[in-house]
Amino acid sequence: MTTSTDPQAPLNGKVALVTGAASGFGRAISQDLARDGAKIGLADKDCE
Repeated sequence: MTTSTDPQAPLNGKVALVTGAASGFGRAISQDLARDGAKIGLADKDCE
């Protein structure tokens, strides 16, 4: 997963913490946030 380097990305400069990020809804949200420029911290009880 990569973070957008586009300075015009809507979440550029924002930070998000996503829990449940290993699968499902949490994973999808994490990918969307990163694509839109946010720096993200990921957490999940599963280590996959």
